Amino acid sequence: MKTLKQLSMTLLATSVLALSSLGSASAEQVTFLNKGSKSTSPFSEAVKVGDTLYLAGKLGVDPSTGKLPAGGIKAEADQALKNIKQTLNKYDYQMSDVVKCMVILDDMKDFADLNQVYRSHFTVPYPARTTFAASGLAIGAKVEIECTAVKKS
Repeated sequence: MKTLKQLSMTLLATSVLALSSLGSASAEQVTFLNKGSKSTSPFSEAVKVGDTLYLAGKLGVDPSTGKLPAGGIKAEADQALKNIKQTLNKYDYQMSDVVKCMVILDDMKDFADLNQVYRSHFTVPYPARTTFAASGLAIGAKVEIECTAVKKS
């Protein structure tokens, strides 16, 4: 019968081997994507791990003007979601592939207006979502949206 010390050492060795093999398998499948991006920001617009695509947060910046649209939260949320759709399409994903979103508002009073716009871009079953408010979004934006998509087999 093995002693407790031997069992602990076996468990430790097994865990180390499992973690090291997981790390090397994962590293081969990770792709940092910036296809056609003119950004000089210190982050990737998307990272693909297997069939999962992680998007960086998107603001409602109009790509044709480089500015936030007039019209407040509804206009910004609509444009942010259009930007997400464009990025997803660039990497051969669809809005229906989105499984999780994180929405950051500059003011929770905009929650109902956000939901109205959000519903127009997603269909049932809706992705899981977290929404919270934070002060000081980049460039004075009212909303930032980050999504994760999984390619359906």
